[in-house]
Amino acid sequence: MIPRYLVDERLEELPVVYKDVIVIGAGIAGLFTAIKASDDNDVLMITKKSLLDSNTRYAQGGIAAVISEDDSPDYHRQDTLIAGAGLCSDEAVDVLVHEGTKGVEDLVKMGTKFDVENGEFALTKEGAHSQRRILHANGDATGFEIVRALSEKAVANPRIEVWDDHFVIDLVTDENVCVGALVQKPDGQRLIVRGKATVLCSGGTGQLYRYTTNPEVATGDGIAMAYRAGADIRDMEFVQFHPTSLCYPGAPRFLISEAVRGEGAVLRNIRGERFMEKYHEQLELAPRDVVARAIVSEMEATKSTFVFLDVTHESADMVRHRFPNIYEFCLNYGLDLTSDWIPVAPAAHYMMGGVKTDLNGETNLSRLFACGECSSTGVHGANRLASNSLSEAIVFGRRIVERINTLAPLEDEDVRLGMNSLGRHETPIQPAVEKRLKLQKIMVRYAGLRRNARGLHKGAEELNRLSSIFRSVITKREEYEFANLLTCAMLTTKAAITREESRGAHSREDFPERDDKAWRKHVVLHRERGLTEETIEHV
Repeated sequence: MIPRYLVDERLEELPVVYKDVIVIGAGIAGLFTAIKASDDNDVLMITKKSLLDSNTRYAQGGIAAVISEDDSPDYHRQDTLIAGAGLCSDEAVDVLVHEGTKGVEDLVKMGTKFDVENGEFALTKEGAHSQRRILHANGDATGFEIVRALSEKAVANPRIEVWDDHFVIDLVTDENVCVGALVQKPDGQRLIVRGKATVLCSGGTGQLYRYTTNPEVATGDGIAMAYRAGADIRDMEFVQFHPTSLCYPGAPRFLISEAVRGEGAVLRNIRGERFMEKYHEQLELAPRDVVARAIVSEMEATKSTFVFLDVTHESADMVRHRFPNIYEFCLNYGLDLTSDWIPVAPAAHYMMGGVKTDLNGETNLSRLFACGECSSTGVHGANRLASNSLSEAIVFGRRIVERINTLAPLEDEDVRLGMNSLGRHETPIQPAVEKRLKLQKIMVRYAGLRRNARGLHKGAEELNRLSSIFRSVITKREEYEFANLLTCAMLTTKAAITREESRGAHSREDFPERDDKAWRKHVVLHRERGLTEETIEHV
């Protein structure tokens, strides 16, 4: 059903641009990888909007790394494995917790200014962390500070070329080798970009859901194009919903950072009652999936569309200093974080699954790598530990570059380009914005925080009715994005139907218990091989 390419095009007839390394996407993964790769390579960064438009920009909480003398890689490892609910890769987690500190040092050298107190990094604690190990910047604007520093460094680097407002339609492969990408320029012209390595840093799938903390650009492009090219896609059933996004008339679903709870905020239902003691011993600092489902349960019990986040018992000066961005944003809508209870509800936040990689970020397709949220390195398992995502991007970004530097260039005679026409002739009738909204409603209703077989199968049927996009002649970015969202929605739904248990961020009402005997394994999807189950080998 899902075709190899989204468009009919004779690739050998298109103009070709050569670069050593092609980085698709921006954010911390794309920027950090491009900067590291530029030491020994000419790098092309392709963004469909700009370097500043990514999930990283909106990351508030911070970046997790072992900094304090009271902390250790073993503590960080244990916290990550517990949150991952039995599906983390031991080896990948070991890489993260032992190499994260070096990655933070690299960020500082690249110009990132983390908050400092008394001459040392100011560290905070977030949900499911046993130690204070979260570095932050400008209080609650960590992601923006990282993107600011890295983008300035990338733009000033003569070995990095940036193409803004370009859309990567598909990866180009020859047999099992990725040789580059098919790109559409702002004027609609298409070309091939060739390189010895292609790195997907295209972010997550937040726009699968109507309510999300993600920006408009988070449409799963990298995951979808990798699937079409023949890459293994793993763990798509694990979608993390952030428990506390602003839920207020006229306001967007703005993220209220987990760090607010880390600094003492509590959750109350609309009756004013604290409720987390009914759901988990860690109360408000329980893993995100637990908190999100607890909030939904309270909303249902009280017939409300939100609960309250209350930090009014903390010092007003501390709140304004620690969370200036959140404070100002809420104030714009008449909500004072220091004196008002803030209405919040869960929203789609992070995709734990994605393009399966090894410990060097390489996929099953030679010369294709994935980094950041679009990847599945094995770090996050069934539920991402707060603030591990930024660490993952820099740790595996560096490893990707080390692997790329061992690759020889691809010679022209080694590459064969071509494409068989599918004879597309249909023209999309319904506007892409309407189709996207319909898809989002399907996913919220049938593949959201709570799932069951009947609903998932119904959702899959309704998604299939939208598949005419794959037979259509499409030329616009919004149509490509819809096709990619539909691909990711189908993968997520298929994986969710397959996993007949509840684990981490995946909750089945018809299979409410975690089943380690039958389901301590990954669900892997491949365009030609179909679905396979990958057993986890634990030490």
